[in-house]
Amino acid sequence: MTLIKRLLAGGLVAALAALGSAAPAAASAPHVEDLGVPLEDVLLIGGTVAPGPGGRTVLWGASSGSPAHLNAVDPVTGEEVGRYDLPTAGGSWAVDATPDGSVYVGTYGDGHLFRWTDQGGVQDLGRPLASENFIWSVAAGEGATVYGGTYPGGRLFAYDPATGVRDYGRLSPDHSYVRSVSYAGGKIYAGTEGPAAVFEIDAASGAVKQLPTPDGLDPEGKWAYDVNAEGGFVYVRYGGASPGPMYVWDIAAGSWTGTIDTAHGLDVSPPDDEGGVYLVKSGELVRYDPRTKAVTPTGMPFTGRVANTRGIGWAELGLPDYPGKSVVGLLWRGLMFRYNPQTKAKSFVQTAVKGEPIDVTTLAEGPDGRMYAGGFLNGGFAALDPKTGEREEFHTFSQSEGMTAHDGKLYIGAYPEARVYAYDPELPWNSTEYSPSPEPGHEPNPARLFDFAAEKQIRPRALVSAGRYLAAGTMPDLGELGGVLAVWDPETGALKHAERNVVKDQSIVSLAYRRGVLYGGTSIYSGQSATPPTQPEAKLFAWSVKENRLLWEIVPAPGKPAIPALTFDDRGRLWGIAGGEVFAVNTAARKVTTRVTLSDSTSSSGQLVYNRHDHTLYGAHAGQGVFSLDPRTGRHAELRQGPVHHLAVHGSGDVYFAEGPRLFRLTRQQIR
Repeated sequence: MTLIKRLLAGGLVAALAALGSAAPAAASAPHVEDLGVPLEDVLLIGGTVAPGPGGRTVLWGASSGSPAHLNAVDPVTGEEVGRYDLPTAGGSWAVDATPDGSVYVGTYGDGHLFRWTDQGGVQDLGRPLASENFIWSVAAGEGATVYGGTYPGGRLFAYDPATGVRDYGRLSPDHSYVRSVSYAGGKIYAGTEGPAAVFEIDAASGAVKQLPTPDGLDPEGKWAYDVNAEGGFVYVRYGGASPGPMYVWDIAAGSWTGTIDTAHGLDVSPPDDEGGVYLVKSGELVRYDPRTKAVTPTGMPFTGRVANTRGIGWAELGLPDYPGKSVVGLLWRGLMFRYNPQTKAKSFVQTAVKGEPIDVTTLAEGPDGRMYAGGFLNGGFAALDPKTGEREEFHTFSQSEGMTAHDGKLYIGAYPEARVYAYDPELPWNSTEYSPSPEPGHEPNPARLFDFAAEKQIRPRALVSAGRYLAAGTMPDLGELGGVLAVWDPETGALKHAERNVVKDQSIVSLAYRRGVLYGGTSIYSGQSATPPTQPEAKLFAWSVKENRLLWEIVPAPGKPAIPALTFDDRGRLWGIAGGEVFAVNTAARKVTTRVTLSDSTSSSGQLVYNRHDHTLYGAHAGQGVFSLDPRTGRHAELRQGPVHHLAVHGSGDVYFAEGPRLFRLTRQQIR
């Protein structure tokens, strides 16, 4: 149904009479230019080392995409020996192999379980638990049985091809995530989100007991992120995506007996003949002996921010420097590592795992006039020629939440930890965290300026140039409410001011600036959907940059949960979007002066920009399409239907928008 038909059906035309006709601003829909996919890269999350096609040991890894794929990599050559579609899945943290030779993959987005066998390939087993859309972890049991942990219900299940699904139920009323699962000796070990808890479940009876928290560990704000049962011990890494402490539980003794500082995860290897396991610690592959507590370095470095394994195990390579069994594994961008304990030989090999298109999460014009795009999950950073629309550069980078140009640099908000970076397009790219330069001594570019991990923030979604300053607004992590408003001074290289809960229990998801005042739009939600809100509706606030104080706050769109975009027109009116409503605010009078209803949506998604070339507002409406709106008359038109969440205007007047991984453009001539 078109936008105008929806308005007619909803009886909203009368409400628009004071604004002028609701008929389209243009007689016909404009031509849309498809610019293709600007972001494409490999992202491996879940993985394991196990027999593959023909029974030969391979590196199994699930690559995120649309759809995701299960990849089998030869540890000798790095070539793919198998690549299997995972229909309906966006990716997977959960990959493991059972003793019968099956490989199971639990996926996110759809919450399906897939099973690979050498005889039958990949089989979609559907959603094991109807209420759960995210399988965080799977663990091999006996025979062909696999165990899985889920979100949002915090449930545990088992699947056996002979008997089907067994639902063990919710492990704890206080937890929504069963983040990590492992199995040993008839017991299932499962870890949760914060406050971190580890449960031991009897696989036969279903009896549940919680393991004690390790001495000296505060579980608040930490996850039992990785749980690996190997060789009579359970290795639990507490914290999050970044390196953190790993504690060792002796199953027989029933107590915590060891600690490994700064463990990277996501897995430890199966034990060697003496019971030692291999893992990444402080940026190096090490061997840990759980009985003697000895940590033996290998001299094999793992650099960059994301330096954790995507599956680690043993394989016989048959190479001259790699006699017997070698430790092998995958890293997140498809790099394979190998280490031989006998010869100390070590190597990294780029595998042939194919890159996948990446959904665009943010768009902005840079200080050099080029358009920039950042991506979801896989991340990525691309620069486009504004004349041709062609991609000129691509770099591996973090998931981007927001971008804005300020004083010759492009500022980037990155997930997680609400990190903010400054990128100078006049200098060579050199991300020491994500794509280290082969030449040592170069300064980081993008340079990391600050983060709000200590304030338990996760997404710096709102960024805006504010006079001599850069302003940022954030969303908090799981279990938290209340974002941070931060003002950064590039001249001093320090934060001028940072304050949480400027609006109580609300995130800051949009910012606009005019004449010394920051205007912020909030969301009642945190940066993780599992945190229940305490506030009924989003607010608009004004903040004095000079005085570091809140001037006022109002509710411009009653009942709407978020105001995801704000922009000023050339008359100084502040415009915002909230669900299916666009509104204008007289900031001096502190009141809404104009309302245009597009639909009855209460979505938290939306974009709104003002194009100074044609004096028109352009927006992305609740993930349903692109619209234009004349701020003088209220006349508006739906320009394109589709899943559009991100949109930006270039200085030339061209409007860029994304539908998932594909980027599109309306030129000035087309949108007049």
